[in-house]
Amino acid sequence: MAEVSTTSRSIRIASLGQALSLFIAISYLLCIAFGLLAPAKFHMHEAWAPLLPGFEWLTLSGFIFGLIGSYLYGWYIAIVFVPLYRFFERRQQSS
Repeated sequence: MAEVSTTSRSIRIASLGQALSLFIAISYLLCIAFGLLAPAKFHMHEAWAPLLPGFEWLTLSGFIFGLIGSYLYGWYIAIVFVPLYRFFERRQQSS
C-alpha cells in the first residue's frame, strides 16, 4: 500500500494567478460566445457588466476591457487567497 505524504506543498501565487486568470478569461469568452449564439432572453452579458468596468456589449473596446478585467480578477483572487491560505495552513500545522 502506498504511503501518503503528510508534508503539504505551498501554493504559489504565480501558478494560482495564471490558472485562475485563464479560467475566468475562458469563462468570459464562453459567455460572450453564448450571448452571440443564444436568444436575447438567455444573454449573460448583464451579469458581467456590473463586475467589469468599461464592459459594453458588442463593442470592441467593451470586449477588450472585459477580457482584461476578467484576467485581472484571477490575479486579485490569487494575491489575496494565497497569503491567507498560507497563514491558516501554518497555524493549523503548529497546533
